[in-house]
Amino acid sequence: EVQLQASGGGLVQTGGSLRLSCVTSGFSFDDSAIAWFRQVPGKEREGISCVRGTGGAPWYEDSVKGRFTISSDNGENTVYLQMNGLEPEDTAVYYCEADLGKYSFLRSAYRFWGKGTQVTVSS
Repeated sequence: EVQLQASGGGLVQTGGSLRLSCVTSGFSFDDSAIAWFRQVPGKEREGISCVRGTGGAPWYEDSVKGRFTISSDNGENTVYLQMNGLEPEDTAVYYCEADLGKYSFLRSAYRFWGKGTQVTVSS
């Protein structure tokens, strides 16, 4: 059974930091691309960062470049998202998604995802 469990969200003030974790199981982590998406009510889920399970050069969406850092630990089948310099616009539910294949910010590229974790940034 494929499982992805995102955690680490919370309430922070503008400029604060959070570290999200995505613990995975049930699929070939090393051969997969794992992405972080986020969604606010009324809007589509958007991809913000992705990395291969074995590491390598990550992708970042422009609005998070320089503030967020994605990393993977293939010993623990876990992907992290370190979020610094948080802004109210970062408020969303954050999800991790995964599948074999290339990096993508399209949801259609991923078959596996789990429940999200809420991030709220107060001004």
